[in-house]
Amino acid sequence: MSKPTPISGFPEWTPAQRMIEQYVLDRIRDTFELYGFAPLETRAVEPLDQLLRKGETSKEVYLIRRLQADADGPAGDDALGLHFDLTVPFARYVLENAGKLQFPFRRYQIQKVWRGERPQEGRYREFLQADIDIVDRDTLAPHHEAEMPLVIGDALRSLPIPPVRIQVNNRKICEGFYRGIGLTDPEAALRAVDKLDKIGPAKVAELLAQTAGASEAQAKAVLSLAEISAPDASFADAVRALGVSDPMLDEGVEELVRVVETAAAHSPGLCVADLRIARGLDYYTGTVYETQMVGYERFGSICSGGRYDNLASAGATRFPGVGISIGVTRLLGLLFGAGALSVSRDVPTCVLVAVTGEEQRAASNRVAEALRSRGVPTEVSPSAAKFGKQIRYAERRGIPYVWFPGVDGAADEVKDIRSGEQAPASAGEWALPRADLRPLVS
Repeated sequence: MSKPTPISGFPEWTPAQRMIEQYVLDRIRDTFELYGFAPLETRAVEPLDQLLRKGETSKEVYLIRRLQADADGPAGDDALGLHFDLTVPFARYVLENAGKLQFPFRRYQIQKVWRGERPQEGRYREFLQADIDIVDRDTLAPHHEAEMPLVIGDALRSLPIPPVRIQVNNRKICEGFYRGIGLTDPEAALRAVDKLDKIGPAKVAELLAQTAGASEAQAKAVLSLAEISAPDASFADAVRALGVSDPMLDEGVEELVRVVETAAAHSPGLCVADLRIARGLDYYTGTVYETQMVGYERFGSICSGGRYDNLASAGATRFPGVGISIGVTRLLGLLFGAGALSVSRDVPTCVLVAVTGEEQRAASNRVAEALRSRGVPTEVSPSAAKFGKQIRYAERRGIPYVWFPGVDGAADEVKDIRSGEQAPASAGEWALPRADLRPLVS
């Protein structure tokens, strides 16, 4: 077999990186559950009509088809694609299980998703997301939109990563403003503004004219709104100073003030109102969120989401929701690339039990079993080589302790190979520093 060629956009971490990832997931999961979110997992595939009905995603969806499928392509129930986010499958799950759920329903979901986009630093075709959503029947109270940054702020603050800043906006502000200045296609205007960081104001103005029918004055007004940013509720005065009036605009300003003020009371400096944040997916209808790591702003958002009112509906019944998603693989990929995360050892093993001779391996196994029964990650030396070689084996793997079973009635001894200290020990009683029990992420 020839040497395989890596496939770009499908990251495979080293064991040390995978341990860091698991540590991160554990902390995120703990925070989600502290806020009362329940775990959920949905299938990896969804019908294409569901995946394609909201937002500009058709170029990103991976199709699922059998090798011997019809040449005409999938159709009907066979037209399936891998989900590109966890919000669309969650909305479908709510519709299918509404009779079994208690509303408002709070769930978290940590799963892989797939997007057929161009791989680059921090962007992948297969990646892990950690989502929270709150969904209710018919109406969803606005205070849930103010809760999202609190959960994410606590989750990310529990990790050994740089500080984060959550940028917030409200779609109602944008849509109300666009209607107030006479634009008839606010969705097209939103999509144009969403490209502001990528192509700049001049190109966005051209795009507004081409796709939203904006005049030069209207495009200038749209860009003036997008320039507004404030770490507190003063953004509302800047919006009013533009002199545009619309009921939806007023409603959006009021909701965003609540989000910013709630976040400031919980964690000053966590949120900033930034009215250029639009989010590209069409299903958002209220508050939208994007999160940047300080020092990594050039890579864009590592956590995003928003309010949606029409994604899940059955007849006259609607299930509005609000959600936010941490791009776990994106976050870790950026930090791994910068060498900004490390783990104290490359294996979970805390103790290597030496083997004095193959005929004594059973005795070493008994020591390992006693240590494991007390929650100490332990492995037995793979060979009965000289003790020096067994110690070097532990050093190469980053294992901090080597255990030497006693021979001919002598006491067992344990050696801290970092300090060289060695002392008698009993597998049923030996106490080790808590910091050595598990690999430490820093």
